Amino acid sequence: MRTLHIGLRVTDLERSLAFYSAIGYEVVGSVPETPIGHLTMLKLPDDEFVTVELVHDGKPVDRGTDLSHLVVKVDSMPDMLDILARHGIEPIGQGQESDDGLKTTFITDPDGRRIELVQWPAGHADGITSADWPAKDPHE
Repeated sequence: MRTLHIGLRVTDLERSLAFYSAIGYEVVGSVPETPIGHLTMLKLPDDEFVTVELVHDGKPVDRGTDLSHLVVKVDSMPDMLDILARHGIEPIGQGQESDDGLKTTFITDPDGRRIELVQWPAGHADGITSADWPAKDPHE
């Protein structure tokens, strides 16, 4: 089993496509008429599979508190921030950098959702694994 993708309702499809394209997402395909709206499937260049589905039904998005943030791995934080700046997208708040080289910062999409950008330290796996937590004593 695995999580396939997350579906995000968007108010303005073209504006959202421009935003997610600036991050690096590519459109894989779309389904224009479904019971829940126009669906646009996105993936990142290094992913084989769709990870984000934009759902546009022509209604404004009413943001709740059910989604904290999405996380996107970037190869170089400075390069990504330069690309985003050229698209008029700026980080919200100060980014953080740990002693081991982990870099994080947040941006927001056109509907106000937070996107965390993460640059892993050299040698880190492409995602979070159990190796990111210290081993526990089995007797605890």
